[in-house]
Amino acid sequence: MKLQEFSFGNFRSFKDVNTLNMSAAKIKSKNKDVDKTNIIHGRNIEKVSFLKSKAIYGANASGKSNVVKAFITFIRIIEHSVKDERVLNMVDSFKLSSESDLEPSFFQIIFWENDVRYRYGFELDNNEILSEWLYGKPGERELIYFIREGRNVDHVDKKNFGEANMLKSLLVIEDDSDENDIFRDNSLLLSTLASFGFGKTSKQLVKCFKSIYVISGLGDKGMFEYAGESLEDEAMKEYILKFLKFGDIGIEDLNPMEISREDLPKDIDEDTKRAFESLKERKYLLSMRKVYDKNKKFVGNQELSFQLHESEGTQKLFELSPFIYEALKEERIIIIDEFDARFHPLLTKKILELFNSNENTGSQFIFTTHDTNLLSSDLLRRDQIDFTEKDKFGSSHLYSLVQFKGIRNNASFEKDYIDGKYGAIPFLGDFSKILQ
Repeated sequence: MKLQEFSFGNFRSFKDVNTLNMSAAKIKSKNKDVDKTNIIHGRNIEKVSFLKSKAIYGANASGKSNVVKAFITFIRIIEHSVKDERVLNMVDSFKLSSESDLEPSFFQIIFWENDVRYRYGFELDNNEILSEWLYGKPGERELIYFIREGRNVDHVDKKNFGEANMLKSLLVIEDDSDENDIFRDNSLLLSTLASFGFGKTSKQLVKCFKSIYVISGLGDKGMFEYAGESLEDEAMKEYILKFLKFGDIGIEDLNPMEISREDLPKDIDEDTKRAFESLKERKYLLSMRKVYDKNKKFVGNQELSFQLHESEGTQKLFELSPFIYEALKEERIIIIDEFDARFHPLLTKKILELFNSNENTGSQFIFTTHDTNLLSSDLLRRDQIDFTEKDKFGSSHLYSLVQFKGIRNNASFEKDYIDGKYGAIPFLGDFSKILQ
């Protein structure tokens, strides 16, 4: 799956429809190597090339994290609308306008899978799916696979999307009943089709959406548990250890172990006891570090509690490592909110360079950040840099550096951004007045 565009509107701080564009613009960078390594060159019928990475900048509360939350909401509704009637409650419309409060929220994605360009989206509120559509472009012309308004499914392409037509025949049979259990107002047609054996195309598209990694927030227990379980795979463990070593962490090895309450020492301190109580299935992780004598001579290794003795930055790197490994290996999309939090600037740069390298043949990396060290024409193209900014009415807007005219290839993106040339910076007051 290659992401070309993701659009959303009337969602949280975004009143109007905004688009995150992952297609490469026809521009030239100062560093010619950047134009080669940072792009997945398209071999599709439209010859669309895709960006390997996208950085999103903006002031605090400008809407950066809401771009990530839009992805999360979009994917979870697709994944759970058939079995969870409450999933539509995730939709949080723009609250600072009496107009938008009555309008539906909008989501649409354009992506490529097996050389076919798909355009899929839906409009909804907290109670029901108001409209839904799927278009496909297997050749020169975009075709309507299906259009849905309410519970009415029209314009079904029987040749390229016959599974929707099969569902329509089932709906006709069920129409005599008071309540149709096959197709509800608050479930997506695509998700419903994917739950049937005959919905092969729908199943493949839903699988594509589920393959996207979206990491929002810090210190997620599920991420830590998944990283711990990944150590059971030898190839994954080797990658994680290399990742930590290359990150100058100093850990020689990681060993998960199961421990029961009876195994705990009686004189255990309260911090260790609390850490133990919070562990799922009572799994404990030990990190191994080198020990030196007073002459700086290596004398052995010491096992330490990873949860208690390792820094938050080390723990975050450990948690992210299996997701980065799988994203690169399986050419998946990975989206990380607050990517630079707890990381040294040189570390964020190295990870970004990994995604922008020749070794990455298909993965796409989208992240929010405040790290202006990454704003370099030697590291990112102009179309790889986006900004979020709120207007005076409290509505967020997402826009790209490539939209600015007259930006030279050798311009200092970092300096110009800090100077306010691109917007998306905070307007700070005089903090000294707080003391007066």
